[in-house]
Amino acid sequence: MEITTEMIKTLRETTGAGILDCRKALEQSNGDMKTAMDFLREKGLATATKRATRAASEGVVELYTHGNGRVGVMVELNCETDFVGRSDAFRNLAHELALQIAAASPEFILETDIPEEVIERETKIATAKAKEDGKPDTILPRIIEGAIKKYKVEFVLMLQPYIRDESITIQELVNQNVAALGENIVVRRFARWALGETTAEVTES
Repeated sequence: MEITTEMIKTLRETTGAGILDCRKALEQSNGDMKTAMDFLREKGLATATKRATRAASEGVVELYTHGNGRVGVMVELNCETDFVGRSDAFRNLAHELALQIAAASPEFILETDIPEEVIERETKIATAKAKEDGKPDTILPRIIEGAIKKYKVEFVLMLQPYIRDESITIQELVNQNVAALGENIVVRRFARWALGETTAEVTES
């Protein structure tokens, strides 16, 4: 199948990957857009894993307000070089993360940031609810596992579905940018304020 410029453009706009990577993905998938997207996601994950140990101390602190000033977000996004940190693509990613935090109210950056006492609390809540609903003890572990997974997806930034495209997670969005920009990218910390709250949510990985 012939790979057209329009196909490459569409895939690039969807994934944020480079032109050559998009062409290669389309060639590998014989022009199938969904398969090509899966190929680029896998490549992004592999690239992100390979670069994850590299130091990231440059970047930007993005500030965002929403709802006519009713919600405010500050997020620090790091990369390896000032060149990438000043790029439109990197700054756009920082802005998208701020939008995500404003809209989805995550409490943690990574799954590993969740304190053990929080997991214990959610386990107790899920257990009590299951017993109240009359669920048999034999399926309690499965119910609890599902409840904890649901909690993590709701409150861990990197596990949340991206608000503009719920077919990918925030981690996959970051991975796409790692592959496209060629540098390690780290969400260092964020704070979210809502009008009337007594304290701000401040999270640091």
